[in-house]
Amino acid sequence: MQNFFWRWFYRLPSPFTAADLRAGYAYDLAVRQFEVADTRVFDRPQSGRAFFEGLIRDHLDIGRPQQVVLLFKRERLPRKVGSFSTKVLTKGVDPQVSCSYKSSRIKQYLKEGRALRNETVICNTRDFGIGRRVTTDNWRALRAVGDSANQRLCDAQAQDAAPAPDVVTLGQVTRPTKTSDGLHAPALCFGDPRVMALLAALVGFSHVLVGFQNRQLVSLVATLLDQPYGHRQATYDLRRLRRKGLIFRVPSSQRYQLTPVGSAVAVLSECFLRVCGSENSSRIARMIVDSRFGAPVSRWLD
Repeated sequence: MQNFFWRWFYRLPSPFTAADLRAGYAYDLAVRQFEVADTRVFDRPQSGRAFFEGLIRDHLDIGRPQQVVLLFKRERLPRKVGSFSTKVLTKGVDPQVSCSYKSSRIKQYLKEGRALRNETVICNTRDFGIGRRVTTDNWRALRAVGDSANQRLCDAQAQDAAPAPDVVTLGQVTRPTKTSDGLHAPALCFGDPRVMALLAALVGFSHVLVGFQNRQLVSLVATLLDQPYGHRQATYDLRRLRRKGLIFRVPSSQRYQLTPVGSAVAVLSECFLRVCGSENSSRIARMIVDSRFGAPVSRWLD
């Protein structure tokens, strides 16, 4: 890219005089927008659209994309009256899933009816602690951010179809335990409103770019819990999640990411509420953590 720029630079008019150039004034390249795309082609294209529409439907509560867009392939004329709406997704309507972080975003859609397209668009490199200048190091760092975000989004969506955690793992999460360092890890009891709201807040697609912070967790959990939830409670819950191995702290930052086990447990909690309903969740949760129901629960999870 730099070779291309400088080759044309000497052929185009420049406002710099010879004195300006001798004084050290010159152009430099900077990143205005950086896009990393990932395309995954389906073996059976006819199933691609059904898969993507099912993905949107299943993840309205698991993942909670910030925006789901329907694009209609027709032009709205000034003389046209009435509203544009649809009840069934048909040919000519392209659904999209969009998640954003500051000035950057991830967009996912079905490309030409046969491929799942993920696009991470970075509009401000400083959102990720990367410089604007076009250098080899900055280019590789931006590419790594985009590739990682695209992969984590697909992993988060695929987690819904992954096997549920085994009974031993579930028991370690729902009962008090000790870490390898001997630290106490309080229980995360299924059916407890605060725990269920906490786990539901962790599976948001908006976390896949750079993770989440304490203040973001406070906002999400308070909305889902519908009662006061402060920073001290979030700090305590983050400590519980870390000691249970459900999240890890991103190095040199105050942000956290879900571990594979944490993602599986969080998705299971959402499926648990979806199937059982909030009115029965507490009663059934007590059955899950009761050792007397170990064998039936094992068969149920399988």
